[in-house]
Amino acid sequence: MDKFVMVIFGASGDLTKRKLMPVLYSLFRDKRLTGDFFILGIGRTIYSDENYRSYILEELQRFVETGKRDISSMASFVSHLRYLPMDPAKEEGYPLLRQRLVELAGGGTPGNLLFYLATPPSLYGVVPLHLKAAGLNTPYSRIIVEKPFGYNLESARELNRIYASVFSEHQIYRIDHFLGKETAQNVLAFRFANGIFEPLWNRNYIDYIEITAVENLGIEQRGGFYETAGALRDMVQNHLIQLVALTAMEPPAVFNADNFRNEVVKVYESLTPLNKEDLNEHIVRGQYTASGNKKSYREEKGVAPDSRTETYIAMKLGISNWRWSGVPFYIRTGKQMPTKVTEIVVHFRETPHQMFRCSGGNCPRANKLILRLQPNEGIVLKIGMKVPGTGFEVRQVTMDFNYAQLGGIPGGDAYARLIDDCIQGDPTLFTRSDAVEASWNFFDPVLRYWNENPDAPLYGYPVGTWGPLESEAMMCGHGAEWTNPCKNLTNTDQYCEL
Repeated sequence: MDKFVMVIFGASGDLTKRKLMPVLYSLFRDKRLTGDFFILGIGRTIYSDENYRSYILEELQRFVETGKRDISSMASFVSHLRYLPMDPAKEEGYPLLRQRLVELAGGGTPGNLLFYLATPPSLYGVVPLHLKAAGLNTPYSRIIVEKPFGYNLESARELNRIYASVFSEHQIYRIDHFLGKETAQNVLAFRFANGIFEPLWNRNYIDYIEITAVENLGIEQRGGFYETAGALRDMVQNHLIQLVALTAMEPPAVFNADNFRNEVVKVYESLTPLNKEDLNEHIVRGQYTASGNKKSYREEKGVAPDSRTETYIAMKLGISNWRWSGVPFYIRTGKQMPTKVTEIVVHFRETPHQMFRCSGGNCPRANKLILRLQPNEGIVLKIGMKVPGTGFEVRQVTMDFNYAQLGGIPGGDAYARLIDDCIQGDPTLFTRSDAVEASWNFFDPVLRYWNENPDAPLYGYPVGTWGPLESEAMMCGHGAEWTNPCKNLTNTDQYCEL
């Protein structure tokens, strides 16, 4: 096997200095990246090898956590860096890339290569074809692609076609940091390592499930990107639907990459299609409006003053299979929410007969299981218990586990785990081509409907609130409500259709 060489396209960009280099340094520091290896940066900015190493060393001191900074270790890490100035969009630069890789590999055709596309999505379909033309798609090469993998079903299929013409499926790593989180992986461990829950994990005992991934920040100078994406493309089509799959999938017969990803695809293919009548009833779009000294989305830099891009979306999903038929999955994501939280809440059915009377307004409630992915990572189970004293007053109490009981909050960066898996050749936590298409196949009619109906409802919600009030109404038919409901908020006159 040749020396390992990682090639980063977009090596002078923001993603590389803020995320990739600190992650690679952490792998080096933890002795996960060892031996005689090189990291070759590719970018249009002109650097010599020495200048690039100095630049990255300076940036590491900014973006590596304070307690993990070690100048000696950083200097040792950057000694493995090289740089080649070239435009990744132009094929004429790739023979020079091949020549440089031959030199780094010690002569001969380089083989053990890992390409990382830290580039704009417009280059996702260009770079692989140039690599093929230069003969760099070796049997041992791999390629990492950031999201979004396509903007709709058609573009995703075209990208899959391009990549399949250059690499085998096992060489393609479509990265999504959500699956790199320890707490996301713990959803699987919790479900399949505990025999007491799996018999209850179905339509007979579960009333509905809600999945929330919201943050208390705006678009943070990303107006140009967000205008072309919106909440559905940015969060729902990838992150949230993956959490749905982890929650709803069947247990693989053997836990390996193929079997795990097979079960994910089965969930996507079981999603109940949304017809036109469902789109406005089962989907609520929102866009944050000004509140106090916080500006509205339409006032953000790079955003059109009449923008119809959603910064919030809530959806009601159905899964048409034996386990989940009739159980609604409510998912939501949004910008400028009251807090940052990602959690899965499983609402169990109420007892078939309630024998205990209400006392003082405290009625026995259905059990609830909360899987907290961030922050305060842990698991909460809410159960009914008798209040000490006379009578039989039952109140809901909390059994709370957090990761401090296992030695602390889950450590390690999600990117570090995923890049380490790429280096080791483990594709388990990466999205397969059929999963990409199955996901887009479900969401594509929604995008088409919005494009064909520009006046489809878009509701405003003030910065710092839990989204449009209409997201509550969407759940009323099932007698459900969000764990953090809008109706507890005041100043409802600020909510309106935009």
